[in-house]
Amino acid sequence: MTPDKYEKNFSTKKGSRDVVEFAIKFPGNKNDETVYLPIDSKFPMEYFDKLQIAQEAANLPLVEEAGKALDARMKQEAKNIRDKYLDPPNTTEFGIMFLPTESLYAEALRRPGLSDFLRREYRVSIAGPTTIVALLNTFQMGFRTLAVEKRASDVWNLLGNVKKEFGNFASLLENTQTKLESAGKTLGEAASKSRNIERKLKNVQELPSGVQPLLIEESEADAVVE
Repeated sequence: MTPDKYEKNFSTKKGSRDVVEFAIKFPGNKNDETVYLPIDSKFPMEYFDKLQIAQEAANLPLVEEAGKALDARMKQEAKNIRDKYLDPPNTTEFGIMFLPTESLYAEALRRPGLSDFLRREYRVSIAGPTTIVALLNTFQMGFRTLAVEKRASDVWNLLGNVKKEFGNFASLLENTQTKLESAGKTLGEAASKSRNIERKLKNVQELPSGVQPLLIEESEADAVVE
């Protein structure tokens, strides 16, 4: 996930100094405000280790005691996430508790009613290493979809502008063609008149056969000029 899609060690609750490890940034519904999804890692490994030791020893009373302690610690961590990091509408209405090992995550899911209780009472969902990767991939696909939708809007507007400009260009071509046709017609008429004038001038320059040009003496020419 690109860095612009999340914050690290970020305070999601206004007026609070408590910072969550990661906050995924989602676009809000109004004025492009950002809505944050808190994700916080929890490591109740000592409780889990005690439970495993009791299970390996087949010590049922100790298994029950360690199981209850693990449940209580998970509930307390979920409550902390809700109280410290959830602040709708600035954040999502739920947060994610990340458990760092698959075995711990599997045990949390195996505990009767634990995950449902955390979601219902504290609005916190648990996720293991594999689950968190699937969630982040889902979020990333959502971001890509939003980006495509925004780009599609831009492309649609661009196509609209191109269509408008092409319409203007087609109209300009039609006007130019009309003017060229009119100019061609005018040039054709002028050429026809020019040919008629040339024929008349040629007729004037050529004397009919048998007619001799009139010769004028130099003195007579001077008198004519005067």
